[in-house]
Amino acid sequence: MTRRIAVLASGRGSNFQAVIDAIGAGTIPARCVALITDNPKAYAIERAKKAGIPVVVVDYAAFPSREAYEEKLLVAMREQKADLFVLAGYMRILGSSIVRAFPGKMVNIHPALLPSFTGLHAQRQAVEYGVKVAGCTVHFVDEHLDCGPIILQRCVPVLESDDEDALAERILLEEHIAFPEAIRLFCEGRLEITGRRVHIR
Repeated sequence: MTRRIAVLASGRGSNFQAVIDAIGAGTIPARCVALITDNPKAYAIERAKKAGIPVVVVDYAAFPSREAYEEKLLVAMREQKADLFVLAGYMRILGSSIVRAFPGKMVNIHPALLPSFTGLHAQRQAVEYGVKVAGCTVHFVDEHLDCGPIILQRCVPVLESDDEDALAERILLEEHIAFPEAIRLFCEGRLEITGRRVHIR
């Protein structure tokens, strides 16, 4: 069965592109039914248009409050009737009402080996802390920041010469592998959440 996925992105959308490419190659048995963005200037919109994917803009700046924005966002998400929502560089923390609406149906990628270095500038945090290994984590989304059950992780070495940008670029290459792989496993029905653990069947 071909699953329906919808992507939420705020910026350039390189992970979104990796997902589009994997779907196009037949690696992910899914159809991307929409890009939802909070940023009308996001380059991800151009990627969606090139791929023939419908774009839904819910411009955060157009709303008087976060609550009003999330109310509209929730409506937009429900309209997609997606089996999975993919947060690909979506730069806002989703409120509880949205997370609770799609339990086990939302995944995120974070540029660190969780539970280390949550939140913004994870790569900078890793360099400043002096770790020898960094990486990325694909996880289900729950009501806590970067805290949901972990699906996949990939590692990179942290080099003596690394700054935040150099490490971020090396991690991004692994993100482009890990994210489509995790989405493929979901779409094949091979992921099972038990407490904090994700079992891959």
